[in-house]
Amino acid sequence: MIRLATTDRNFPAAFDALLHQARETTEQVDRPVAAIIAEVRAHGDTALIDYTARFDHVTLSAETLRITAVEIDAAVTTVPPDQLAALDLAATRIEAFHRAQFPTDLRLTDAAGLTLGMRWSPLDAVGLYVPGGKAAYPSSVLMNAVPARVAGVGRIAMCVPAPGGVLNPLVLAAARRAGVSEVYRVGGAQAIAALAYGTASIAPVDRIVGPGNAYVAEAKRQVFGHVGIDSIAGPSEVVVLADAANDPRLVAVDLLAQAEHDEAAQAILITDNAAFGDAVARTVAAELPTLPRAAIAGASWDAHGAIIVVRDWVEAAELVNRLAPEHVQLMLAEPVPVFARIRHAGAVFLGRYCPEAVGDYVAGPNHVLPTGRTARFASGLSVFDFLKRTTWVRADADALAKVGPAGVTLAEAEGLQAHARSIALRLR
Repeated sequence: MIRLATTDRNFPAAFDALLHQARETTEQVDRPVAAIIAEVRAHGDTALIDYTARFDHVTLSAETLRITAVEIDAAVTTVPPDQLAALDLAATRIEAFHRAQFPTDLRLTDAAGLTLGMRWSPLDAVGLYVPGGKAAYPSSVLMNAVPARVAGVGRIAMCVPAPGGVLNPLVLAAARRAGVSEVYRVGGAQAIAALAYGTASIAPVDRIVGPGNAYVAEAKRQVFGHVGIDSIAGPSEVVVLADAANDPRLVAVDLLAQAEHDEAAQAILITDNAAFGDAVARTVAAELPTLPRAAIAGASWDAHGAIIVVRDWVEAAELVNRLAPEHVQLMLAEPVPVFARIRHAGAVFLGRYCPEAVGDYVAGPNHVLPTGRTARFASGLSVFDFLKRTTWVRADADALAKVGPAGVTLAEAEGLQAHARSIALRLR
């Protein structure tokens, strides 16, 4: 864990090193992924069946690639009632927040007499990738599928691997609650290829969303352009701003909540009190052994964790803007003025009773957020990711007469004579 203070002479260089610390995987998977995609494009279901047998040790046929409604019904009956109730609460809140985002169409008539507009319409089909086995996250199913359904997407196809034939019942329950149209027991780069290009059993989609391992991320990168994708997500991250009025244990657990995602996750504390920072560090060390994922959280904290002592919260906000993190917690008595200074963050959680974890599950805003400093230019998943904008123009002869001559002039200046003639002929 790195300790920094803005009063140190070497702070600029040390902070810059932290800022550019490499946390993404260095595994080179572009060639094997390209080979998998090519195989699926060439051989369709046969390739999916072969890869599933090789990687997940499950024997499938074209008829068993899709998980049936009967299987989903049976899985849902095994989910404890309290989990189903929690799932429903989360889905209801996520749906309400994303429904509130829905934009309205635009229509106006300008001074020249042209009527201009912009129309929103949903994508036809979306593919959702969900990790399988032990790394099963029903919350991600809700966060990816519910906004698509709110947007009006007609078909939501989900791929989830079933290593050893095991499927997580709560993941299937989440798919049912979120309105997923069809579910396939296929994972890895081969699932992304199937969603992008289609097979005899899986029709292609227009956009692919959802998290996955290095192979899944690379496959999404390679199919982008043929289909849309949400992002190439990197390791998770949180920056916690906390003053000495906080309970050190709450801050320590919030940091560890991020660190337990994986060894490459990053948790950073920014405080204006060095002694409080020391207390949090001691508490992290004491709390770690009590966690089931202590090895993962400990590796993350040791390699990528940091405690930064600042002079004031204005300085802290500027550090946050440079970090442009996925999550920010403002555990301050007056968080709003600091929040006003933060320009770059995926999601911000205000106050001592608003941990980032509440945003992962039940707050309502989406937990699919930009990582790796991409919050400088990117935003979290929303209903807008499943909508398209179509602009339109209507003009009569009088309106064209007012703006057309300028169009002719510009077209001729660009040497595009047919463009100029297309307007000029109508002006006569």
